[in-house]
This record gives sequence, structure tokens and C-alpha cells, in this order.
Amino acid sequence: MMERLRQDILRMQGQRPVTAQLNEKVKLGPVLEAFPHKEFPTGAVHEWLSVTPADAAATTGFIAGILNGLMQGSGACVWISRQDQLFPPGFAAFGLEPHRILFIRLKRDKDICWATEAALQVAGVAGVVSELSDLDFIVSRRLQLAVEKSGVTGFILRQKPRNLTATACVSRWQIKPIASYYPGSLPGVGVPCWQVDLLKIKGGKPGSWQLAWKDHAFRPLTDTSIAITTPLRKIS
Repeated sequence: MMERLRQDILRMQGQRPVTAQLNEKVKLGPVLEAFPHKEFPTGAVHEWLSVTPADAAATTGFIAGILNGLMQGSGACVWISRQDQLFPPGFAAFGLEPHRILFIRLKRDKDICWATEAALQVAGVAGVVSELSDLDFIVSRRLQLAVEKSGVTGFILRQKPRNLTATACVSRWQIKPIASYYPGSLPGVGVPCWQVDLLKIKGGKPGSWQLAWKDHAFRPLTDTSIAITTPLRKIS
């Protein structure tokens, strides 16, 4: 009875139960413990905050890792941005095929809002990513209502937001880059690593983690397959 009541409350908040198969594909490692039923909420809108360009780039990579799971099979993604700064071939590092991502570039906020809402209404789309700095409760509620009908998962990237008022999004994240680890004794570029702060999650528990991307999955930096016990070189 209590579990059924919990699921009804989550549906009222705009969250849909996630199938076990999809949950296995979204490999968020220890972060899954923070979500209701230990499953990444799909069919919902997630809010992402970035203060610096480095934070924005790190957030883009982190979301690409999540899309790796959502786009398994025949799914496609819509990515709406204000500036032409994305490098599509770079998504291959996260297991994504660029030709399955529809990139849309728009300048005006109202055009971005309209395109985002329209894309979120298309059932069958694996995910919609939209770069929108300003987001109020009314707009976020419209977007949330759209995904509740279509089942699409939305990602709103807010770079240098002017206000942080309440929104209807099911979660609020902040991602920052941290020094990467290189799995070996030779110098080189290591695997991507992030400081992940889940600031808000409806029905779950906020938390912070340090994660790395390896073998198409998010792994904690404490994982022995990621960490290196000795430094590559000493920096004076």
C-alpha cells in the first residue's frame, strides 16, 4: 500500500516509473542511490546549472554520458543551442553517433523555448537538450507537462543563470570538471572526470559524488580500475 502511494505521488510530481531494462542502460553508478526507486527519472525535465565555460563543457559531456543509455536502440536526440560551439565528432567518446542527434541553433529565447517545447512533445525522441539561461516556473511547468504526455526526457542547460527561483523540473544539477586520471604509467589524456552535485531531486536525496567515465559507464573515482596510486609526474 505504501509503495503504491509513493508511486502515485511521484506520478503527480511528473515522474514516471522507469523500466528495469532502461535503468540498466543509464549507468550512473552510485548516483542512482539518490533517485526514487534507484532509477534515473525519465519522462521528466532536469535542470543543469553552469557558471563558467569549463562547467558548461563538463556538463555537456556528462549529459552525453546519460544520453548514451537513453539512446540505446533506435532512439534519437534533439540538441538546441544558442551558439555554434558543439563538436559533434566529440560525442563519439561517450558512445553517441552524431548522425542520430539533430542539432538546432537559435538566437532568441522565445524561439528556443518554442522549439524545446515542440521537441519534448514528440513521442519516441530519446532526449531533448536545450541551452536556456533563464527559466521561470511557468515555462518549466509547460515543459514538464509536455514530457508527461510524451515520455521524452528533457535536459535544460542554464549557463550563468540570472536567478535561481523555483522551477517545476524534477532535479537540479551542477557539474564541474576535475583533474582526470590516466589508466597507465605513461603520460597522456585521462578519462573524463567530474564533480557531480545533485542539488535537488523530487522524491529522492540530494548528494555529491566524484565520477569518471570509463567503458561507457559512470564510475566512482575510488574504483580501482580508475584511480592511479602514483603520480605521472611531479609538478613543482
